[in-house]
Amino acid sequence: MNFERRSHYSGALGREMYFNKYGHAGRPVVVFPSSGGSQHEFGDFGMIEAAADFINRGKITVYTVSSFDGESWLADWKNAHDKAEAHNAYDAYIVQEMVPLIRHESQWGGSLMSMGASMGAFHAVNFALRHPDVFGACIALSGVYDTRFFTGDFGDDLAVYQNSPIDYLWNMSDPWFLDQYRQNDFIVCVGQGAWESPHIYDTSRLQEVFVAKNIPGWFDFWGSDVAHDWPWWRKQWPYFLSVLEQQGKLA
Repeated sequence: MNFERRSHYSGALGREMYFNKYGHAGRPVVVFPSSGGSQHEFGDFGMIEAAADFINRGKITVYTVSSFDGESWLADWKNAHDKAEAHNAYDAYIVQEMVPLIRHESQWGGSLMSMGASMGAFHAVNFALRHPDVFGACIALSGVYDTRFFTGDFGDDLAVYQNSPIDYLWNMSDPWFLDQYRQNDFIVCVGQGAWESPHIYDTSRLQEVFVAKNIPGWFDFWGSDVAHDWPWWRKQWPYFLSVLEQQGKLA
């Protein structure tokens, strides 16, 4: 398997940002780590090995990016607005710097896929909803989708609201966004076992708004033995890739 440990300078964040690349061809997948995780997390916890068949056959190329959560949503010394503005800088880094790099070197003209587990799932969904022209598919495992989980009540703060999928999606009326959503692929999965309670709740709430807005999405609730943990994510991730491949949604 082709593996590259890389970095580049981010003007949006004012620092060197690190990422790993796994694979040589196929639909690019941007993987967001769990809470404060590094670009190595996905490999360290066996998620690359779990998808090795898809990577080796040139169906996907996986880019694991660094987290910025420690300076945004997990920065407990900041107020809600400042957390959101820090995330918006990270958003600019991903969309304006990382995605063009991926497109240039992969020569991929279609849409990318976002993916993540736990807090990475929040990012995967939020990026896919905020930028549906960039991310045409999303696999989100065991996430929360309400920024109050990180900020508490944010009142009428627009910067936070615009990063809280369960909030902004209810009020979405722009036909450009809605039409894009209805053409894209959203896979949102959660177990019903240990440590999954808040994630079950938010997955159900996100499903409710998808149904209300007539947005197709696959909301998959796994069994009561399925915990919020890597062994299960290692099963779910290749399972959903297999379905997307059967549907012709990979390379």
